[in-house]
Amino acid sequence: MKLHSLNRLRAAALWASLLAAAPLAWAQGLVFAVNEGVTYRVSDDEIRARYVGIATDLSKILGQPVRVEPIAQYPVLRKGLADKAYDLALVHPAHISIIAMKSSGYQLVAVTKGFQDYKASFLVRGDTPLKQLADLRGRKLGAPDEDSITAWMVRATMRDVLGDPKAVAMTYTRYQDAVPFMVQQTFTQAAATASNAVVKKWEADGGKVLGRSKAVPIKHVLAGPGINAAQLERLRAYFIALDSTEDGRKKLESIKVQGYAPFDTNELLALGTWLGL
Repeated sequence: MKLHSLNRLRAAALWASLLAAAPLAWAQGLVFAVNEGVTYRVSDDEIRARYVGIATDLSKILGQPVRVEPIAQYPVLRKGLADKAYDLALVHPAHISIIAMKSSGYQLVAVTKGFQDYKASFLVRGDTPLKQLADLRGRKLGAPDEDSITAWMVRATMRDVLGDPKAVAMTYTRYQDAVPFMVQQTFTQAAATASNAVVKKWEADGGKVLGRSKAVPIKHVLAGPGINAAQLERLRAYFIALDSTEDGRKKLESIKVQGYAPFDTNELLALGTWLGL
């Protein structure tokens, strides 16, 4: 067989393989990773059901099917972001989101309304002799999961107050709603949570808040490096406008958030420096 004929056959075979792969790529579409945090109890099926409406809208905006992929475990989330495996991501913990922006080319689309002022509150018993956060030096302090954003905020606050986060003995528990138990049973002299519901109940039951951390916005919507500038602007406009229409508000109600807002990327990266990233 002549060389030019062989080359034509190879080219035809390559083109056929590309055509065969195209429907598969279209069927697989884009991946929208959703992380609801590691210290709250939410099932994968519940997350997928919540985001059906938003995924449908995103498919229209981006011109490809968008598949919601719940990612509960932070190590899995970290690896996926580092590998640029997600086209879009809703990332609860700010520290993981900031790392993805700094190291993997992800861009901030928006932050979640109602979570822009996320703070860790340090709970103590009503009969405590402690008066300020500095009084925690040499004592035991409880916090949610060691890699939760709350725990990162707690350690940064202790570093600011005491000069060294190791000046307190940290004890971690998986869920936010388990934090008060550690103080109630005197396993620790204080414990930190960022759950407003937990804090309100604690104070209603006679407990005190010794102090609070700096605020860090959480629940960031990120766009992967494969999303171009025009698509990024369409995504940003979509998320920020969701709470301005009745249809959008229904979708927000499904995912249990108020809406989305813009946030300065440089300010967010500066908070990452404070967190010790």
